[in-house]
Amino acid sequence: MHETADLDNAFIGGRWVPATGDVTIPVHNPADGSVSRELASASEADVHFACTEAAAALPSWSGTPAADRAQVIRRIAEELQARAEQLADAITAEVGTPRHKCVQMQVKPAVHAFSSASSTGPRLFAEERLDNSLVRLVPKGVAACITPWNYPLYQVATKVAAALMAGCTVVLKPSEVAPTCVAILADAAASAGLPPGVFNVVFGDGPSTGEALITHPAVDFVSFTGSTRAGARIAGIAGQYVKQVSLELGGKSASLVLPGAPLAQAVSKTLDKGFQNSGQTCAALTRLLVPEDSLAEVQSVLESQVASFRVGDPADPGSVLGPLATSDQRDKVLGLTAAARVAGAELLAAGPVQANADGYYVPAEAYLTAPDDELAQEEVFGPVLAVVPYADIDAAIRIANNSPYGLSGAVWAADPDEARKAAELIRTGSVSINGAPTHPDAPFGGFRKSGFGRERGAHGIQEFLTTQSIHF
Repeated sequence: MHETADLDNAFIGGRWVPATGDVTIPVHNPADGSVSRELASASEADVHFACTEAAAALPSWSGTPAADRAQVIRRIAEELQARAEQLADAITAEVGTPRHKCVQMQVKPAVHAFSSASSTGPRLFAEERLDNSLVRLVPKGVAACITPWNYPLYQVATKVAAALMAGCTVVLKPSEVAPTCVAILADAAASAGLPPGVFNVVFGDGPSTGEALITHPAVDFVSFTGSTRAGARIAGIAGQYVKQVSLELGGKSASLVLPGAPLAQAVSKTLDKGFQNSGQTCAALTRLLVPEDSLAEVQSVLESQVASFRVGDPADPGSVLGPLATSDQRDKVLGLTAAARVAGAELLAAGPVQANADGYYVPAEAYLTAPDDELAQEEVFGPVLAVVPYADIDAAIRIANNSPYGLSGAVWAADPDEARKAAELIRTGSVSINGAPTHPDAPFGGFRKSGFGRERGAHGIQEFLTTQSIHF
């Protein structure tokens, strides 16, 4: 792969072609704020070319037996695995994920998304017979996939692997903040033998390149991951063209600690999940709900644990948190915490501050807030925890559901039955009990302003399928 040249191009019809847009976008290194390269934005003509190629490739790819599609997708997983270190270098340089965590956190889940789709997909296409009617599953068609910067390879992989397994062809617009790993993916797909036109990539921003893609007449389905504000706009635009949309949006997930739960473990694990990827995770646990009478103990644990989240250069093996991905995100986080302090939020614990003023660093912090405070309602997307005390379990459930979002959550309890009962009352797409890990193929998606549709595993593939009935 010609690493720099490819970002001057678009990947269309199985090859790199020059992008013809008249705008270039700087790609920054968040560790020091420097511009590492310039990204050429695709023009409307480039988007049209990509969509036309995807539409032309659709009959052949959708007609390829599912088992044969699965073999190609499995080879993509293998090609990505072979490029794991290169991918991690690119993601660290553009997102700021600490390099010593990047393969595990950013690359391996993407490899799994392709390998899982290849093994799960073929069994989903069984036909159903209803007397003289035959019901079959068919791909929705050309899929436009638009992805964010926080997990720039994994978020792409969950969509693209599912779409390809379903028999869709894809035009992808990744985030302009972290494009290099997607260029590597395009080369991996070509090396795996994916037919030309089945997977296409156009670079650019949302308002120009993204909206040109959504409105193109060849696009049948739009899959988007990103902010709730952007998702609402995309849904509105797609609705004008009567196009189906899947949206995976923001979150403000609650970690509910019930009376008698292992408090130190609950607080520690909540911090780990809340501050993962410097808090730039839509499913991050960012509200800690604790009994009022345990607040002093909670603060003691927080003071000890938050101090261990060392913020520093992502190349340094001692850095627990790297910088935020963009200067705008850093400014947003610092603005929200400053406003919270002015409004009366109490700082319970703070981590060390990175001295490099040029990078996009913010310290880990935990604040005592009321349920309706901005810090307990707004998706911060940084290493900031809102601690909300509650009087009784009924109040705790109300607070957990007192959010416009509903993406993820956690419950901690000494009694598993009590934990399950509480989990079932929380209106959110995913709940972990007592730190249970999330299965990578369990469906993922949200309620309310966290969006609709599901990703991962069989459910993720089904998002790209629809039914056709044939009557004899």
